[in-house]
Amino acid sequence: MLWIAIRMLTGDAQKFYGLLFGIAFSTLLITQQLTIFVNLIERGASGVYNAPEAEIWVMDPVSRTTDVKYEMPSTALDEVRSVPGVEWAVPHLRANAAVRTSTGDLEGVAIIGVDDATLIGLPERMVEKSKSVLSQPDTVVIDDVGINNLFENGTDPIGQRLELNDQRAVIRGVADAIPSFTSQVTLYTKYSQALNYVPGTRNRLSFVLAGVSDGLDPADVAARIEEQTGLKAETRDDFARAGIDFIIQNTGIPTNFGITVVLGFVVGVAIVGLTFSLFIRDNIKQFGALKAIGVTNAKIVRMVAAQAGLVGSIGYALGVIGTVLFIWGFSGNPFFKGFYIPWQIPLISLGAVIVILAITGWLALRNVLSTEPAAVFR
Repeated sequence: MLWIAIRMLTGDAQKFYGLLFGIAFSTLLITQQLTIFVNLIERGASGVYNAPEAEIWVMDPVSRTTDVKYEMPSTALDEVRSVPGVEWAVPHLRANAAVRTSTGDLEGVAIIGVDDATLIGLPERMVEKSKSVLSQPDTVVIDDVGINNLFENGTDPIGQRLELNDQRAVIRGVADAIPSFTSQVTLYTKYSQALNYVPGTRNRLSFVLAGVSDGLDPADVAARIEEQTGLKAETRDDFARAGIDFIIQNTGIPTNFGITVVLGFVVGVAIVGLTFSLFIRDNIKQFGALKAIGVTNAKIVRMVAAQAGLVGSIGYALGVIGTVLFIWGFSGNPFFKGFYIPWQIPLISLGAVIVILAITGWLALRNVLSTEPAAVFR
């Protein structure tokens, strides 16, 4: 009987392809939008991920993320270093500035000052040159995504001169960095040099990055820092999560993407439901004939379930493959750098497809189950 059900479904090519399109389109829309949403909000933690050595971030109590912060006095560095359990602590500066290129263009950039001696705070990998280029005077390292915003396509950034706060800055390296949420141009330099590049204020220290001694829990050391210094200290994972939560709570991104996902679900129900209902209506005589020869309602339900399962599996596979091809096709675009599909998202899409097929299958089955076998002969 299941083979008869499949032949009935594939025998009507127009409706069969219409069902596949509805499921594939819904799967593609839901999977693609959720993938972009997850990767986009994760960039709220890019500042933390770009400094992998730091196990603890110490900041002013009112600071919330790497971008929403309040500067501390320089004495905070020594206070953190004096806390038992802190293996090392280095200064970290983050500020915004306007840079003038050699062609006279003006561009807003983020200036990140890393520790002069250890270069902790600089991204782990370099695209061009090495981290040692920061030992040269007036040197900055640009992130690879920022190249496209600061220079025309094809322009080699190495050796380009910039003007920051009436001072010269020379790009001598390119860092492989995770883009920020706004994809802003980011320049890395030594902490001492960064103090000259950003306007002077009374307090200049944005964060203190710290490591813990072997065998100690970073959460325990962070609590000890807060108790002894009165500053706010968070582990790397907690501070990364704070950056993600800030975007979720203070932007309309979750609402916008949520609306798109819901629309994908509704469109899937509409297309699949209408097409499936038309398919059942056109084949109502065949189902009636089967009931007339003794096929029970339970077997009819299994036949429709087999039809829905075939359409769902093929359409779902096409939708997921379409999302993979989309991410792969735009992988060269700086906006999509590092985008990936979390394993949970295809499962969510699969659940949505099952619900769509369950709703539409139930609506279509009502006419079949209420059909009397005698109606075929009339």
